[in-house]
Amino acid sequence: MGTDPAAAGTAGTGHGAPRTVLLVNPNTNERTTEMMRSLAEAELAPSGLAVEGLTAASGPAMIVDPEALAASLPHVVDAVRRRVAADAGEVAAVVVAAIGDPGRAELEEELAPRGIPVVGIGQASVLAASRGGRPFGMATSTGLLVDSLRDLAAEHGGGTAFTGVQLTTSPPLELAADPERQFMELADAVRACAAAGAEAVVIAGGPLSATARRLAGEGIAEIVEPIPSACALVLGRISEAATT
Repeated sequence: MGTDPAAAGTAGTGHGAPRTVLLVNPNTNERTTEMMRSLAEAELAPSGLAVEGLTAASGPAMIVDPEALAASLPHVVDAVRRRVAADAGEVAAVVVAAIGDPGRAELEEELAPRGIPVVGIGQASVLAASRGGRPFGMATSTGLLVDSLRDLAAEHGGGTAFTGVQLTTSPPLELAADPERQFMELADAVRACAAAGAEAVVIAGGPLSATARRLAGEGIAEIVEPIPSACALVLGRISEAATT
């Protein structure tokens, strides 16, 4: 039998105190961290889990290319290591909140043996989008990360037909400064994914999470939101750990 999700937040504490999911933002933008933390809290609070946002102390302000993705990795690992060292017993799980999942594999190798699951929003999004073998695509503003996104789909897509990555017309930094334009251009990219045969569309980017939430209500296609996908995977991993 599985564990009651409502008990996930206190399982393993020994004293009924709520446990904490660490959401680590691999870029240095604290406003982005808080936006993603708030979305995660809405998903996890009903299960009794608190969410703490961690922002990379150094590195890129926004991950827009493979070099920035690679540069963020050590800062992600360092931020989580420091927080876990302060109170490992309080930490229920870790979410790496960039679509390329920098540091996820390294942290998983280190923390999983200690009973702390580590998930990435890219990993979780692809698992959710490809569920049941359905074809899926990705919509994003980061054109220089297309190869990384294709690798992500290949790693976690389970052989499901990946219909490809559709891009916004404008670059990511311009769209980050203009939320309405970001929404309109991503909506066009979602439509292009659907036209290519995608039954589900991942909005590929942690900083795009608020726009992903808005797009999910538009009915253009089934939108896979990275933060809720990661939260669902966290709850599943916690439940699995409690039954083994």
